[in-house]
Amino acid sequence: MRIFAILFFFMSLTLAQAQDDDEHVYTNPTTKEVFLISGRDTVNLTKIIKEYKPIPPRWKRVNKIGMNISEIAFVNWSAGGNNSISGLGNAKFERNYKYEKVQWNNEMIMRYGLNVQEGQKIRKTEDAFAINSTLGFRMEDLSNWYFSAKANFNTQFSNGYKYPNTDDPISGFMAPGYFLFGFGSEFSPEDKDLTLYISPITQKSTFVLNQDLADQGAFGVEKAVYDANGVKIKDGKNAITEIGILITNSYQTKVYENMFLSNRLTLYSDYLNSFGNIDINWLIDVEFKVNDYVVANVGTQLIYDNDIKFEEFETTTGETIGYSPRIQFKQSLGIGVIYNF
Repeated sequence: MRIFAILFFFMSLTLAQAQDDDEHVYTNPTTKEVFLISGRDTVNLTKIIKEYKPIPPRWKRVNKIGMNISEIAFVNWSAGGNNSISGLGNAKFERNYKYEKVQWNNEMIMRYGLNVQEGQKIRKTEDAFAINSTLGFRMEDLSNWYFSAKANFNTQFSNGYKYPNTDDPISGFMAPGYFLFGFGSEFSPEDKDLTLYISPITQKSTFVLNQDLADQGAFGVEKAVYDANGVKIKDGKNAITEIGILITNSYQTKVYENMFLSNRLTLYSDYLNSFGNIDINWLIDVEFKVNDYVVANVGTQLIYDNDIKFEEFETTTGETIGYSPRIQFKQSLGIGVIYNF
């Protein structure tokens, strides 16, 4: 039996060696194509390598941290002026998944800015914290429309003030805080950084966890109830919920070499309380890329929210304008460093 086992081993080894000897690589001297010849089979290795397409990654990640700093100083400056320094930190993180008929986009944005000016206390110039998540599914591979569910959360990090008054905050963390959740359809074409989302049913919740602001009815919540002597008999509510329609649009494009444009637009209208009054949040940002680490940004933001009322004031003609919503506009310009990892 041992002899038969040894003979079988050597026969198997000889057969495998024979098969290896039957395979060889051939290069066509005219076309320079490389072939693998194995017995009666011939494989064009050059063609396989040219036609090979690696499977695209299912997850795409973005990690971006930046800092903009501006400074001005005076020494014996006859025209006058105050020394000042401003800093703006920002961070953006994305985790986007796409495979076959499913896509899931997640984004977190943080911005915080401070200004230090001679003779004044530190002032806040920027404050934002946002998380966005959209999960979509499409019925056909060639369709650019996805059945989607979208969630959005917005608030700020610290108290905001109407300077120079720093004793009475007019906003703060979760005052307000916004949470939107709804179902709809999203248009997201392949190979284009463009999305259009339409949700006929979206819940919008506004939170005001600062009780003093809630008692004032800030940001649309129900304010406190007081008796004839001014004694509070019922606290203001800390939240309000609306049901309405939401439309969002996001678009990024390369305008020129090292110049990039980003546009974000959000429109919302409540069905129950004030249908037809449209809340608007529109951001436009233009980025000028100097190199991999130095960038300049020009940005604008326009906000209109029917629930945000401004204090009454008297015009130059003596007319008194009462509490009412107004268009809010912000413009920014900065240059700084950015790090991607």
